[in-house]
Amino acid sequence: MEPAVLIVRVVEPAVDGRANRACVDALAAALGVPRRAVRIVAGAGSRSKVVEVDGADPVGVAMLVGR
Repeated sequence: MEPAVLIVRVVEPAVDGRANRACVDALAAALGVPRRAVRIVAGAGSRSKVVEVDGADPVGVAMLVGR
């Protein structure tokens, strides 16, 4: 099975980590978890990122990624 992919677009510029923070904020809000539960584990300096989320509802995640 291929990994789930979710496209997140933010308006913050990729300067001083602002876009990464906006991405984390958007994911936390969409998944209903605190901001501290979302971590960028790979790709912090790239357009493509790998994130880990603690405590997210698996059904909610599946709905967001279309599975």
